[in-house]
Amino acid sequence: MTAARRRLTMRPDRRRPAAPSLGNLLDLARTHHPDADTAPIAHAHDEAALWHAGQTRRSGDPLLTHCLAVAAIVAEVGMPPPVICAALLHDIVDTHCPPDRVSTYFGSEVADLIHAVRTAELSALPLESLTCDHARPAARPTREEAVLAIRLADRLHNMRTIAFVAPAKQHRKARETIDILAPLARAAGLTEVSRELHDLSTAVLQPTTSASGVNPRLLTLLTWLLPAPHRARWQEEWHAELATLPTRRTRIRFTLRVLLGTPGLSLTLRRPLWRERRW
Repeated sequence: MTAARRRLTMRPDRRRPAAPSLGNLLDLARTHHPDADTAPIAHAHDEAALWHAGQTRRSGDPLLTHCLAVAAIVAEVGMPPPVICAALLHDIVDTHCPPDRVSTYFGSEVADLIHAVRTAELSALPLESLTCDHARPAARPTREEAVLAIRLADRLHNMRTIAFVAPAKQHRKARETIDILAPLARAAGLTEVSRELHDLSTAVLQPTTSASGVNPRLLTLLTWLLPAPHRARWQEEWHAELATLPTRRTRIRFTLRVLLGTPGLSLTLRRPLWRERRW
């Protein structure tokens, strides 16, 4: 890792990859369920890649990166392979995938979870019976716990990438997140998820207080110094990091590190392209 890269990466305890790979996802699943069959997860990944081919997010990233990120969050909190499969496929109903294909290839449990994720009213969930964290990895989650885990993971990744959404929608989603989803995550035992949802929402709802003089637009402008294929990824990471920093001093320090290190990072990212041109 280059010096510029080291300066600009997020803290190891807070960093989450912008686009986890299938290998990362399988490793997470095996961490909490070492004896489980992970082949369906790989199959679900391929199915999501098939039906989401050509679809992109507002950031320009392939939609599959969102599916992988949601599934990775679900796997991190200890959900078993069927729930991870449902997380990978949670947006497949927005494609041309035949309605009965998921139940045919993945079973009625996965198909039912996907449907419930789209239709369930979170306010109707029995909070007193929810325990979504991996404190009891051997136990099978209830349908409500699985649905909540996917919904929270979906919102968490959307909040991490909310910089690409129109301001009015940012405010609406942030308010809903801080009023409903963050408390739900806390009640279900997902303390870290709740804290990150709260921090990201606060950064949207209280930009002056939250940013304390650090303008996130500066980070967005700095990404234009980077090669085009890398801009969305670094913008997502820098904004997510800025939103989690607790004090004005740490935010300013981080922004200055990015400002000073971006030229070197740009050279590092472009160097392979220069080598290819020479040949």
